[in-house]
Amino acid sequence: MTAKANKNDGILCVPIMDDMTIYNAQSLKETLLGYCHAGTQELQLDLSAVAEIDSAGLQLLLLLKAEAQKRGFTLRLLRHSEAVIEIFELLKLGMYFGDPIVIPANWKKS
Repeated sequence: MTAKANKNDGILCVPIMDDMTIYNAQSLKETLLGYCHAGTQELQLDLSAVAEIDSAGLQLLLLLKAEAQKRGFTLRLLRHSEAVIEIFELLKLGMYFGDPIVIPANWKKS
């Protein structure tokens, strides 16, 4: 699992470099929950490299949203990959997370 945060004034930007599937959900969960501490004002997840996301990955995003609300920081999802956009559209979750979703012009939606 690759997710190393860049910190700037209480804002953590974490690029997710692996798929968000059941195979690595536990290690990703441990890493990302480690960023949910008192000094965090905003946690930004860059999802551009996520080629595959399943229900375990989706549950992790839902958990992080709940943790953000509980602990009083902002969770932002950035640069959604095609896989993330597809599951958000299928399950109508775009509004729940509240982040703008930009669909690239060269999107290969089948």
